[in-house]
Amino acid sequence: MTSLVEHFERVLGPIHTGWSLDPDGAAMPFQIVRFSGGSDADSVGYATLGLSRHLLLSPASGRAIRQELLILAPESLAADRVVSLLFQVGSMAIARQRLLLRGNVIGPADSIVPTSALTALYVTMPVYFPDEFATFSGADGDVVVAWLVPITTGEADFIADRGWDAFEDQLAEQDPDLVDFHRSGMKL
Repeated sequence: MTSLVEHFERVLGPIHTGWSLDPDGAAMPFQIVRFSGGSDADSVGYATLGLSRHLLLSPASGRAIRQELLILAPESLAADRVVSLLFQVGSMAIARQRLLLRGNVIGPADSIVPTSALTALYVTMPVYFPDEFATFSGADGDVVVAWLVPITTGEADFIADRGWDAFEDQLAEQDPDLVDFHRSGMKL
């Protein structure tokens, strides 16, 4: 049977490095890893590993579901920015014992990286990869892989007003580079 690490590495390449301690030096409740590849030659994937040991309740169904989080980022972006985002969001999910659903928005708050117009994270399926990457079936049950996509405050407002399905229609129509942490917002 394939392991969760093998599931990720099959698509994102080998693990390049990992983090298991928080900024204060304490053990994190899950690891964060950076892979050698991403969705294209200029990007890399970062993911939680072990978040899925914590059962999270779906606010839609009430079911307990296992989840790991993924962020795709430019290879040139400082790793500490992405690691911090994954640590904060994963820790929030554990504290709330709540699954992040497709269409959820985290934020807006400050810019996710300096000089960026992106202020929030949008939860969706990892559509830059084959469909089977979105779910891992392991010995302990299924694990859902949720992609955290950086978005602008205007895009977050659009989702709140019109819904995530309308937002994803705009993503399909306008096709912005969702790995670009300095992209401007879509015309909505």
